[in-house]
Parts: sequence; C-alpha cells; structure tokens
Amino acid sequence: MEKEHHYSSSLTWTGNKGEGTANYKAYDRDYTIQVKGKPDIAGSSDPSFRGSPSRYNPEELLLSSISSCHMLWYLHLCSVNKIVVTDYQDQAQGIMAELPDGSGYFKEVTLHPIVTLAVATAPTSGALTGSALIERATALHHEANKMCFIANSCNFPIRHNPGFRTV
Repeated sequence: MEKEHHYSSSLTWTGNKGEGTANYKAYDRDYTIQVKGKPDIAGSSDPSFRGSPSRYNPEELLLSSISSCHMLWYLHLCSVNKIVVTDYQDQAQGIMAELPDGSGYFKEVTLHPIVTLAVATAPTSGALTGSALIERATALHHEANKMCFIANSCNFPIRHNPGFRTV
C-alpha cells in the first residue's frame, strides 16, 4: 500500500522594481522560498536569464536536491550494510539544453561523490575489507539511485562516478 507524504512551501516574488512586468527589463527575477520554521532561501533565475548571481537558481536547487537525496539514501544503505562512512562530499554536475523557443530541459546529471570509508582494524566475521568493501560501497550507489525519491521523479539519466578513500 502506498503511503503519502505532503509538503508545502511558499514562494514570494521580490523583484518588482515599481513597474511590475511592464517590460522584460523592468523587473528582477528575485524571489524567496519559505518553509515554516526554516531559514528562507533567496532565489533568482540563472544569470543567463537576467537573474542575480548571488542567489540560488532553480537549476542549482534541482541539482542539489538530487545530490542530497542520493547521499541520504546512500548513507542509510551503508549503515544497514555495516559499511561505515566517515565523510561524504559530492560535486554534482548537470547539463541543461535550451531550445530555440526559450524552453529547456535537463539532459543528464552526474554525481561525483567522494566517500571516505572506515576500514575495520580487527575485522569481525563477515566484515568487508579491501576490494570487496569498495565493490559493495560502489554497488550501494546504484541501490541509492533506485531508492531516491527525487531521482525517481526525474525523466533524465542520473549517473554516478564515485570515488573512495579509506581510513
């Protein structure tokens, strides 16, 4: 049986410079995203589309949502598989195509997580070490992609190019 979760956020356009949208250059693309009880997110369009470079744009937020959802599932899967992650950093990259009419779409996203794994100093029976640890840790990235709510909502490929360190 499917379980539903409900989310809400508020968005307020803050870019009216006094003329509203009287013409293409008359307004800023700035807005604020608000979720009750959380810090505001200052957003704008990409600078290529007259947005503020000091604010997050929707494309960056989508990329960050994919990256963070993947990480959270990956950490969970490592935990239940007794793989100890001590550090996780990702440099996500996305490619968006803009069409002649101004519309566009994401073609693909590639995550580049660098994961630091703790190697057991006194392996217990069944503890993974060496190449078996790296193989299992790599496989869990594919499992995390299958579980990620955001990745499951996208209509473009999400690839993974993980790297590992051990301590």
